Formats: sequence, C-alpha cells, structure tokens
Amino acid sequence: MRNLIWAVCFLWVAGLWAQDVTPPDFTAVDSLYREDQFYLGITYNILQDKPGNVKQNKLSLGFSGGFLRDMPFNKKRTWSVAAGLGYTFHNFNHNLQMTKIGDEPVGYNFFPPNNYFRKNKLMLHYLDLPIELRWRTSTPESHKFWRIYTGFKLSYLFYDQYKYRGDGPDYTISHNDHLSDFLYGVYLAAGYNTWNVNVYYSLSPIYSEGTVSGQDIGMRTLSIGLMFYIL
Repeated sequence: MRNLIWAVCFLWVAGLWAQDVTPPDFTAVDSLYREDQFYLGITYNILQDKPGNVKQNKLSLGFSGGFLRDMPFNKKRTWSVAAGLGYTFHNFNHNLQMTKIGDEPVGYNFFPPNNYFRKNKLMLHYLDLPIELRWRTSTPESHKFWRIYTGFKLSYLFYDQYKYRGDGPDYTISHNDHLSDFLYGVYLAAGYNTWNVNVYYSLSPIYSEGTVSGQDIGMRTLSIGLMFYIL
C-alpha cells in the first residue's frame, strides 16, 4: 500500500512539472548574439625595409588562426571590441644566407648570382595577443554582412628555423638569438560574408641584431591575404 501511495505522489508531481515547463524554442532570435569569434587566415608575406641586395624568391606564404571574444557595446551590436589568443606562421624564401658554427648563427651574406640553392628559407612561429575594434552590418537574423575590423597584435616568437639546401652540405639553424622575441603591428580586415581581405604590417623589426654588408638586417613584414571568420 505504501509503495502505491508513493507511486501516485510521484506521478502527480511529475504531471505538475510537465505542465509548468515550456520546451525550448530553437527558432527564437538571439538578440544578444556575438559574431566572428574564430578566425583563419592565409597570407602572402612581403619583406619591407630590406638591406640593399635582399630579394625574395618563390612564394612566401603565411597562416594565422585563433579565437577572439566578441564584446558588442551598442544596442544594435554593430560595434564591438574583441580580444583573444592566436597563432601566426611566417615563411620567407629569400637570398639571405645564414652561416653557422655548430648550431649557432655567426654571420650573414648574399648568394652570388651563379650560386645554386634549392631552398633558403626562414620560418617563424608566433603566439599572438590581438585586440581590435569592429564595425559590421550584422543582424540577429542573418550572418551575411559587411565588416571592417582594425586592430593591434602583439606576437611572441616561440620557435624559429632556418633551412638551407643547395651547393655544399645542407643544414638547419634554430633558436637564432638575432631574431626579435616580440613583434608588434597593426592590421585591417574588411569584406562581405565569407570573403575578407586582410592586411598586416609589423611596426617592429624581425631581426633585433645582425648585419650583412655593413647594414642592419632589421626588416619588417607586410602580409596580405584572406581572412575567414567562423561563429
């Protein structure tokens, strides 16, 4: 008898709960939406402020990706600021040769015109801290809109590698102390829906030390490409 009473009470409470709970409406408009919180980009890297005889060859491609927390600050949510964490890879194919003793870089020179090499490239891996101001024509009902995002990015170099393949022995150099630990620059992304042009310019030099033919290596990067936003 006691078990029957408990069963009746359970069914009565369950019935009341079922009447009070409204099933979620998955078609409702989210008026507090956030935009473009994940990004992926591919770029072509162009060296700037080069020493006189430095020339690029082949394609110098780059890649970036990361997460940005979108924080709208007007009622229509068309203006926002965003900050986050990302990764950037820069690749430079050029004619600036790095020489070494053991695993340490000791100097730089230019390849003579008749010197053959299959590969002479510098690869840089950065951890990024971007912050940006955003304007877009987005609405809660549509994810297709115009956007203009501009920002500042601080990057930490956590790994670098130089590769030479050509006449003479092949070799690789990593952890070059002549490279700047930190890189900072400004960028702009603009476009509609999926297709967005992205431009980045480093305000600080890639090399903090090192000379070639009596000139500081320095160099900055101008990166031009496409940016894709997700969610």
